[in-house]
Amino acid sequence: MKRIEVVAAIIRDSHGRIFATQRGYGEFKDYWEFPGGKIEPGETPEEALMREIWEELAMRIVIEQLAETVEWDYPQFHLTMHCYFCHIESGVPELKEHEAAKWLPTDMLESVSWLPADREIVRNLKM
Repeated sequence: MKRIEVVAAIIRDSHGRIFATQRGYGEFKDYWEFPGGKIEPGETPEEALMREIWEELAMRIVIEQLAETVEWDYPQFHLTMHCYFCHIESGVPELKEHEAAKWLPTDMLESVSWLPADREIVRNLKM
């Protein structure tokens, strides 16, 4: 089975809300996810995450710590997703690849349809 390794940002604001983005393309169009993307050869996960957030959202982030690593089997591939707690250092979200985004209080995280692997993170954030 094909293996894909990605990073994802759990971006929190000063009110404890979490930033979620809605996919605008592909098989999982319209599902919600934590922003991020693939790790390129030669990049550390942290470098990849900062690059992806800049490319997708035009923001600079500060990575606080690794929250968890999720292993998930999709029908076509196995996903390893390293998820980091982050906050915005500069910029405001500019949607370059997503069709929507919103800040969600922790008790409202399940108000959107998350990608299957991201549901694991949501479940743990609610604890």
